[in-house]
Amino acid sequence: MIVSINQPAYLPWLGYFHRIMRSDLHIVLDHVQFEKNSVTNRNKVRTSQGWCWLTVPLLTKGKFGDLHINNLQIDNVSSWSLKHEKTLRMNYSKAPHFVEYQKYFQGIYEQEWKYLMPLLNETNSYLLEAFEIKTPLLLSSTMKVEGEKDELILNLCQAVGATTYLSGPFGRNYLRESLFKEAGIKVVYHDYQHPVYKQAQPGFEPFMSAVDLLFNYGTQSCQILEDHLEVAL
Repeated sequence: MIVSINQPAYLPWLGYFHRIMRSDLHIVLDHVQFEKNSVTNRNKVRTSQGWCWLTVPLLTKGKFGDLHINNLQIDNVSSWSLKHEKTLRMNYSKAPHFVEYQKYFQGIYEQEWKYLMPLLNETNSYLLEAFEIKTPLLLSSTMKVEGEKDELILNLCQAVGATTYLSGPFGRNYLRESLFKEAGIKVVYHDYQHPVYKQAQPGFEPFMSAVDLLFNYGTQSCQILEDHLEVAL
């Protein structure tokens, strides 16, 4: 069984979904500490000037060291949701398939979200369905598995009976493959080759949120992901 593990992200990029597509099971690593300036609460979207961040503000002041992702609270003092909706509408209104998804995202931004994880679970579930990805997901916060860094990853893999761990490319920097080999688990690295496609704005900017592909290609987005399954397992 191929297992992938990743921290949750807000409106993730294509590689995030590509790795899930290549897995038999994906574990959402939501019980670890939040890392400042990560994509857990922000991601990039395309604009006429290139790109910009969409960031969900969080209540973090005085809490660092006690900021587990599954407990992160959103700072709703600012009108971040209105800004996000407006940014998507202004920059993607001319995208061929934006109108098909506008109502959903408008509804998301009309709600008030107290915690980050329910927002991420909702939007990422929607995007997984839009990309026709049926890989089952588990939240690490429900698994009661302990450990740090690569030991945590190994323990999670063992808990679900993994035979192959599909790691992100940065896993090369910290995974001790010998530990996985001893446990009978093969380690494979996911080196995603980003597709180039026509965007709503002139030119091409890679590593945008996956909504960029969705708004431009609609139901064809799944095929574009499948055409770039270039990981040899």
